Amino acid sequence: MSTIAGAAPTRGPMTFKDWAQLLLLGAIWGGSFFFARIAVSEIHPLALVLFRVAIAAIALQLYLAVRGPSFRLAFPHAGLFFLLALSNNVVPFSLIFAGQTQLGAGVASVLNATTPFWTLVLANALTTDEKLSWNKLAGIFLGVAGTAVMIGPGLVAGLGGPVWAKFALIGASVSYAIALMIARRFKGVPSPVVATGQLTASTIIMIPIVLIAYGPTGLFSGSPPVWAAVLGLALLSTAFAYILYFNLVASAGATNASLVTLIVPVSAVLLGFLFLGERLALFEIGGMTLIGLGLITIDGRLFGKW
Repeated sequence: MSTIAGAAPTRGPMTFKDWAQLLLLGAIWGGSFFFARIAVSEIHPLALVLFRVAIAAIALQLYLAVRGPSFRLAFPHAGLFFLLALSNNVVPFSLIFAGQTQLGAGVASVLNATTPFWTLVLANALTTDEKLSWNKLAGIFLGVAGTAVMIGPGLVAGLGGPVWAKFALIGASVSYAIALMIARRFKGVPSPVVATGQLTASTIIMIPIVLIAYGPTGLFSGSPPVWAAVLGLALLSTAFAYILYFNLVASAGATNASLVTLIVPVSAVLLGFLFLGERLALFEIGGMTLIGLGLITIDGRLFGKW
């Protein structure tokens, strides 16, 4: 099991295992839109956030108990767990929720895809092993451009709305980048422990927020299909996904882990095509091609042979 790495020599290209984890994580988080689409039909978004992190935290606590003493949460890490919970869950989820009340999903997707850029900026300033390079910068811009092309006409339609909403979504992307810098601080800590600590802290933070906002009445209403979707969102798209995520931070670095935000929209579109019978538009194929070129550029090995 990987542990979150601290400073190290400059990282080389991602390994096959890193790419496999990145693509799997993108597929899982792309699929989370299917669970969320069902769940939000009967559960308020903020309550859904609470159920998502709470059920995932309980599942991971049980997992740690089975794994034994070497997988215990350590009290000295409590402050970092809460910082990680705020920057990786509570703050970005709240900013995205606020921003999407005023902006279309297309604009939100493009602004979320800027996460690798902000991560690269912070990593260049704060780390010794993830410095800025032209192939990373060019690849990230290709990826963001590809996301914009994938949205197609929906992007133009959603460009209206107040400036504060756009800054809220950019703020969410910056918050995710900050979370990746914090994750690097868990040197020597097994990735399941980091995931459990983050989700447990997120649960502690979200409980009073949801109770103050809505009260306990009606929180647990919902049909069986809705609760099945909540379980899928919590166990697969949160508990398992965050173990993968922190494994990726450990082995590939923060900037490379942030590339998942470019893969998620591709995954969502392809899953819709494969399982829901949705048609693939030409602009979606073009956007996915640009994103693929961006990832190849970031990897650098193919262009290095030319």
